[in-house]
Amino acid sequence: MSWHAQLALQYRQHAGKTSVHFSHDGPLRILKSLYPEGPGICHNVLVHPPGGLVGGDVLDISVEVAAGAHALVTTPGATRFYKSNGQPALQRTRLQLQAGARLEWLPLEAIAYNACDAANELQMELAPGAELLSWDITALGLPLAGQPFVQGVFSQHIAWPGHFLERGRIRADDGLLLNGQLGLAGQRCMGSLVYASGSPIARAQREALLESTQLLLEAAPAEVMAGVTAPNEHMLVLRGLAPVVEPAMQLWKTVWGHWRSSLWGLPAQRPRIWSM
Repeated sequence: MSWHAQLALQYRQHAGKTSVHFSHDGPLRILKSLYPEGPGICHNVLVHPPGGLVGGDVLDISVEVAAGAHALVTTPGATRFYKSNGQPALQRTRLQLQAGARLEWLPLEAIAYNACDAANELQMELAPGAELLSWDITALGLPLAGQPFVQGVFSQHIAWPGHFLERGRIRADDGLLLNGQLGLAGQRCMGSLVYASGSPIARAQREALLESTQLLLEAAPAEVMAGVTAPNEHMLVLRGLAPVVEPAMQLWKTVWGHWRSSLWGLPAQRPRIWSM
């Protein structure tokens, strides 16, 4: 039996406090809102009680952040795409930010289990003045547990229409892509960290952030291969590969904290769920 679950989050700001209204259908919801940084920033943990997706499952998530609101959304654990039963599994996420809104979309990693048939899609829409910090980290199989990714397919789609498009399809039997030096070079974890601004980022600020981030990359764990770029005047994008999730996630959290501080003057307030 497949699950078709939907969750819609709407963040609003009133009298200096960001609050959330949500509606859901199926096993997808958020826990109690938390305010570790004060009332202006609402932290939520998104939970999916079944724990993963199998063939035929569809998760639809939409997040709307109104003007002046600031939300941080994460998850308590990995999103798991399990072995397929012959049908594809799909997770679709749509982020909509109104003028002056801020959103930090920081789910923990997605794991593509061996023999899965899965797709993970993320679409962003930002009004002028809106700002988004978002990451995506994907592990192919569980190599340390003796469960390599040797069968199946995983598709990835990240889009901000008119500004950015990343679309990829990884087949487990594509040895040239998975192991070639112009592909994943034998690494089994890949990730992206994006800062997107609805208004152009000043050139001096972009260049300063690129330089300071490059210094962090030079001090990163040796097993992580990463690079940062500004594909256009509205974005910074960090891309990287690692053999497993942990060193990549460590670096992503460090750079996220640096960008948060540099761009917004806010400390790297990590959600408590990350340390559990």
